[in-house]
Amino acid sequence: MNSYLIYNTRIINEKQDFIGSLLIRDGKIHKIIEELEGDAPLINNKGEFQDYKVIDGTGKLLLPGIIDTHVHFREPGLEHKADIYTETKAAIAGGITSYMEMPNTIPQATTIDILEKKYELAAKKSLSNYSFFLGASNNNYEEIQKIDPALICGIKLFLGSSTGNMITDNFNIINEIFKNASVPIVIHAEDEEIINKNTEFYKNKFGENIPIKLHSKIRSAEACFKTTAFAVELAKKYNTKIHIAHLSTAKELSLFTNSIPTEDKKITTEVSIHHLWFDEADYEWLGTRIKCNPSIKTKDDKNSLLSALINNTIDIIATDHAPHTLSEKNNNYLKAPSGIPTIQYSLPLMLEFYHKNKISLNKIVEKMCHQPATIFNIHKRGFIKEKYWADVILIDLNNSWKVDKENIISKCKWSPFEGEEFKSKITHTFVNGNLVFENGVFAEQNKGKRLLFK
Repeated sequence: MNSYLIYNTRIINEKQDFIGSLLIRDGKIHKIIEELEGDAPLINNKGEFQDYKVIDGTGKLLLPGIIDTHVHFREPGLEHKADIYTETKAAIAGGITSYMEMPNTIPQATTIDILEKKYELAAKKSLSNYSFFLGASNNNYEEIQKIDPALICGIKLFLGSSTGNMITDNFNIINEIFKNASVPIVIHAEDEEIINKNTEFYKNKFGENIPIKLHSKIRSAEACFKTTAFAVELAKKYNTKIHIAHLSTAKELSLFTNSIPTEDKKITTEVSIHHLWFDEADYEWLGTRIKCNPSIKTKDDKNSLLSALINNTIDIIATDHAPHTLSEKNNNYLKAPSGIPTIQYSLPLMLEFYHKNKISLNKIVEKMCHQPATIFNIHKRGFIKEKYWADVILIDLNNSWKVDKENIISKCKWSPFEGEEFKSKITHTFVNGNLVFENGVFAEQNKGKRLLFK
């Protein structure tokens, strides 16, 4: 394993912002040096650094690697859309060094045996570090009781249907899960009855040709609020640690608090990048490409979500990366599947908000690196600290590039961001101390590790 000295770079970590250098040895962060005089060649020839490969970080940012707590990589069973190898390659290019993947694959990951087979796949194919959620269902409570909290990131509970139709609607089972969960419960919160009622209303009006712009009316703010409120109420009753996935409405924000630190919260939430970037006006030109569950809603919702992220009502930024083929997406409203491929662009997109003075660099790091590690109790990741795993990224803030089909890495080979120009580029990605991505070139011989939890 190589040792590295990342020299003379701007380090953003734990609300600090300083010029320094980082020593990486044996896969871990060996030392953080706040001052190191001399230019890179001189440093390289100093006796104490002669065994380190020197990377000149002058003019670049050094951040902890991004931890994405919500992805769908489609393997096993749906590899025509995506697979672990292709999507982790896209993740690495986007600065994501660890991820947590959802259970709605084929077969659905609702048993420990099936889950462990996904871990075996990832050990062979994943360039990023990995963990997988166990899916809840109406009949797998015995499997949920087998969870080892040190080895599995959480339970995914669909209180509303989405891709794979994994909805759990048996209240007695839901009650038992909330009462006895040993790991965080991540919740997809949409009310099925409201959605079905809205769908039937618009089918009666438009037949099979429902306009895509009505997606936000069908999977409405009311549907989100009702189920999120139910989950929050149940969590308070049993003092359960829950995490509401992909918050999409301003109305739901009233159910959460920023009056206590995230590390003390039992009820946390995330926002997906597409709910920060798009609003319902974008259906006019992007159509079913931005059809997702929960739906992209109003401009007011979008702006309120960003404000809530900054004031700490929302705790995490995630992607909900969910690829489908373009031929699948290019269907009418009722047939087009929900989901957007986004993993390559989450950090560049958030850096656009920074360039527009809408969010600070420290806040981005807090929401994409520190808080995911804190909420899910990830062992020795998410921070630039000595003896922590060396998952770090270098970024050039002033290296513009445009999204096009030639540089899309995800297997589906399309993106709703095509044509978008981002001002910032990830230049280097380290995973477990290995340089796996450098200026567009991948080193794929080293695979990620299974995430462990405190």
